[in-house]
Amino acid sequence: MDLTGRVAVVTGSGRGLGLAYAKALAAAGASVVVNDVDQAVVDAAVAEIPGSVGVAAAVGGSETADRLVAAAVDNFGRLDVLVTNAGILRDRVLWKMSDEDFDAVIDVHLRGTFTCARAAAIRMREQGEGGRLILISSPAGQRGNFGQTNYAAAKAGIAAMARTWALELGRAGITVNAVVPVAATEMTKTIPAFAPVIEESERTGVPYPAWLRRDEGLGTVEDVTGLIVFLASDAAKDITGQAIGIGGDRLALWSHPAEKDVAFADGGWTVDAIADGWSTGPGKNPETYGIPAPKVPS
Repeated sequence: MDLTGRVAVVTGSGRGLGLAYAKALAAAGASVVVNDVDQAVVDAAVAEIPGSVGVAAAVGGSETADRLVAAAVDNFGRLDVLVTNAGILRDRVLWKMSDEDFDAVIDVHLRGTFTCARAAAIRMREQGEGGRLILISSPAGQRGNFGQTNYAAAKAGIAAMARTWALELGRAGITVNAVVPVAATEMTKTIPAFAPVIEESERTGVPYPAWLRRDEGLGTVEDVTGLIVFLASDAAKDITGQAIGIGGDRLALWSHPAEKDVAFADGGWTVDAIADGWSTGPGKNPETYGIPAPKVPS
């Protein structure tokens, strides 16, 4: 995929997945604006990516969003691609989660995605040549995850915004998709089932086993970058409003929420009718919830 002449902003791209996204876009020919909250991290990332520029700022408010778009326009003359990757974690079970824990995660993930996408959409519409909004979601936002009320809610909201903005920006030629990545990062390294395998691979250079790459869909951060470059390219000009998963050897399309089973009652449903008919009607095959536990081979 040749992205020569394209300009991309990648939030939270000083390290981890975001840095991998920025490197891959640059390798495909795009000019890249790197972002992280830490100036030293930004400087290190810019040093790794020839021709890139950096903005050290916390994602969340409109001021940072405007600075990121301005950095793209002032340095490269335009903006074509936005990847909203910035995020933090404040994991707590519900009864221990503080207002501050909740608000901090929502501000960076959800509000930050909103403000950056809004600023980017305004610029892309002004240019009149379309564009790409690539919003980073998570399996936690699709299924929920223990101890991640704030994170799961934000990531679910990001997928919902992708569907909404795909409708709103379609006429402008701007595609909007949510990416659901799974990769070996500092966060996944803490999962007990994964940690020993990841540590061994890092120590010895031995590739991840097939059960991890295929069954769990977990690989390196580089395994995820192909989808980002693809969605930024002309080859994906007709793909919008989707939630697409990638990790290890897996590439998947996530389904959108839909009615699974429907029953009807003439005149409406009384409480007794619901109680009598639930287990043999719409509730006979309830949905699962939560990210499934890893199936480690014995």
